[in-house]
Amino acid sequence: MTDHKIGTREEWIAARLELLKAEKELTRRSDELAQWRQRLPWVRIDKKYSFETDLGTASLADLFRGRSQLLVYHFMFGPEYTGGCPACSAITDGFNGFAVHLEHHDVAMIAVSRAPISALQNYKRRMGWTFTWASSLDSDFNYDFNTSFTEEQQRSGNLYYNYHKGGITSDSDADSEDGQDEHQTDLALTPKVFADMTGTDVATYTREAPGMSAFALSDGVVYHTYSTYARGLDALWGMYQWLDRAPKGRNETGPWFRRHNEYTGN
Repeated sequence: MTDHKIGTREEWIAARLELLKAEKELTRRSDELAQWRQRLPWVRIDKKYSFETDLGTASLADLFRGRSQLLVYHFMFGPEYTGGCPACSAITDGFNGFAVHLEHHDVAMIAVSRAPISALQNYKRRMGWTFTWASSLDSDFNYDFNTSFTEEQQRSGNLYYNYHKGGITSDSDADSEDGQDEHQTDLALTPKVFADMTGTDVATYTREAPGMSAFALSDGVVYHTYSTYARGLDALWGMYQWLDRAPKGRNETGPWFRRHNEYTGN
């Protein structure tokens, strides 16, 4: 027998209408924030970055592939990893479906990691993915956009992540926001589970962090327009948007998800 409140259809409708007001307000606020993002000043990028792709060496401008906008997901897959981060893998599971729509709307979409291109290609085949993925192994790109850190930075705690200095150490999770996010779960507090799944130790695993960045290309010049990290990535997790509407919500008591090809049973 459930201990959840039980009501009549009339009571449900009344409660639902109250919630609908709040949902509409959240939608309007989300629209306002989207416009705010688009009003941010653009920062010209003069530094030369080099990437390895399926088609060979590419510059940052090359990654636009003829489009004027570029969205980059900073995927946690370091050179020492034997497989991609399970959390990043859960996010990118959705990329195959909507990348084609973005590409036909003047937006290129790509994942970037520091692992060698051969490792990324092997993992893509394993996961059945087709979206574009580039290696920044010989580039400062991930370091400059605060999603990769050196051992020295890690040991000293002199890290800058999610616009906060010292936000990540080997003992705190890259996905938590300032270590104080009321929504963080036990899965966010147990990076060892994910480190094991990537064939690394916690220190090695947490020298990478998730994020996304947006760029514009105008008259041959690339501009940085936006980046977000930690809870700012929450809306990109398609499965969580569905869980937030399920009767029990996220219902997390620990690391529960796996790479999609590692589940057993139905």
